[in-house]
Amino acid sequence: MQNSAFSGYKDKSDSAFEHYLQSQWSEYNSFISPSLYKKAKPKVILSATPKPILTRGPNIHIKVLKKSAKKSAPFLKKREGIGVKFFGALLYFSIDAGVKRARFYPQNKSGIVNAFSVFASRNENRLLHEIKKSSKSMHLNDWGVYMLVQKIAQKSFSDLDDEKLFAWFLLNKLGYDTKVGINAHHIALLSRTKQIIYAAPKYTIEGKSYYLLSQNALGGTLYTYAKSYPNAIKAVDFSLKSLPLLVQNRQTKRRTFILQNREYSISYHYNKNLIDFMKTYPQVSYSVYFSTPLQKETLSDIEASFKPYLDGKKMTYGLNFVLRFVQSAFAYERDQQQFGKEKVMFAQETLYYDKSDCEDRATLYARLVKKLFGISVVGVKYANHMATALYIPISGASVHVHGKRYVIADPTYINANVGESMPRYKSIIPDKFIYLR
Repeated sequence: MQNSAFSGYKDKSDSAFEHYLQSQWSEYNSFISPSLYKKAKPKVILSATPKPILTRGPNIHIKVLKKSAKKSAPFLKKREGIGVKFFGALLYFSIDAGVKRARFYPQNKSGIVNAFSVFASRNENRLLHEIKKSSKSMHLNDWGVYMLVQKIAQKSFSDLDDEKLFAWFLLNKLGYDTKVGINAHHIALLSRTKQIIYAAPKYTIEGKSYYLLSQNALGGTLYTYAKSYPNAIKAVDFSLKSLPLLVQNRQTKRRTFILQNREYSISYHYNKNLIDFMKTYPQVSYSVYFSTPLQKETLSDIEASFKPYLDGKKMTYGLNFVLRFVQSAFAYERDQQQFGKEKVMFAQETLYYDKSDCEDRATLYARLVKKLFGISVVGVKYANHMATALYIPISGASVHVHGKRYVIADPTYINANVGESMPRYKSIIPDKFIYLR
């Protein structure tokens, strides 16, 4: 039965695509997409002289998000198959034994065709069903599915080229527009994405952009094909409209800051597995970070910590209270010094790391202002800095967004109140604004 299955295709489109892969390939040159910043961010941030806080606006009433029963990604009962560790979970997947016959040999186009032929001749419907089921149960977005497929491929093959070929096959079967090419006699995995990926090798094929998403990918000349696999039309979407449901690794952080000569202490819980998941992200568009929600338990804890200090106070006091928290509870350090590369943080990550820089604080402040006070807020991007701006009727430094006046709130300018801008940016027109979903 296995020999029969090996010689016959399960899908007519696979046979047609294999035939296409044997046709003419072309060379493509990479373009390194630009950095998120035109200039280096400030190495040192000067502090403002503390000023009295304006008390205006409606009275605040913090509504604490009700904590629901802690949900965690389900562990699948151990059964036959390969065990894959996925951010705290041990998941099992059925891999056809014949799949491991696939090899990138010879190390040219024929080797890719040979590997595809082996993959296509096995029945991977069960594996694909399991991937979809696991992805749905964990509420994975496209990047989560991509990471899961990568880990399955890593567990299935010890050779990096074979691993990439298997991931390519599975991602195409799952509907993602993915290609492989040959770069210096090795496999390069190319993915079409919905968002721009910054500081990453990009190839334009048939008018579409494909990126090398692996860390430290060098790019260069690549040899690949033009057409996509049939019905593989999805671009990887990095948006996190809701957070993935991962196994709980519950940990606690405590932060302190000073406002008007009084020290405040804020504590919150978080899931370390979620932090580890977010750490895998490449540099994507700022809108992804600004629009991603905080973990519900973390937000609830912060709301509960803020509530005794803010209930009954005026709105401008609350906005400045939260601003001082973001300014002062974390040390300032540029990404190159902390991570050795540019790394934009989600708001959840900014709460986790002890150090952060301007866009990380802007993202956190924007999320907190939106959730705590329901005020319209935008990110304000300069050539080498980022702040936020609030749609509120008070005096101070401001910018105009679609004809409306927004007041600057800079989460990096320590001790500055809402309405104060760093002197060096007062007369500079921002490059762009980032909007929250």
